[in-house]
Formats: sequence, C-alpha cells, structure tokens
Amino acid sequence: MSTIQFRTDDITKSQANLIFGQLGITMSDALNMFLKQSILHGGLPFELRIPRYNQTTLAALADAQQSKGKGIRGVSAKEALAQLKEDDGDDE
Repeated sequence: MSTIQFRTDDITKSQANLIFGQLGITMSDALNMFLKQSILHGGLPFELRIPRYNQTTLAALADAQQSKGKGIRGVSAKEALAQLKEDDGDDE
C-alpha cells in the first residue's frame, strides 16, 4: 500500500466528504475509484472542456461577479421573474 498526499481547499474537501458519505464511501475510496477509472480509460474518466455559455448566462455571470452577492442589477425577485418571462416570450 502506498500513500498519496494532495492539497485542496476546506470547502471542496467538506463538500466532497458530504457526497461520499451519502454514497457510503470514504475520500480514500473515491480517490482510488478515480485512479482505477483513469487507468481503465487510459486518461481522465470524464471529458474536460471549457463551458460555452449563451450571452444571457454570460451577462448574468458578469453581473453576479460585479455585485459580489449584493444582488443583480438591483431588481426584486418579482421583477427578475417578469424579465425572464419577457426574454422567453412566455405569457404565463
């Protein structure tokens, strides 16, 4: 048996441990599964790519980054929903 050490931030570790706990596995089990799947796939066991977002999503991400949690464009939830319905052309 060999030991591998790696670093991650506390939030990532905590969130991963919650998920693995729900699955009934440990962090060590999950990392071993990842390594074995990497060997079986001859590379990473998932696709790596840069996400491509539409203009609406990109604008929302930019707004969120600028507002730093203070809200987007200062609109209420009701106004935001109305804007979304307008954008979708939904009359409900």
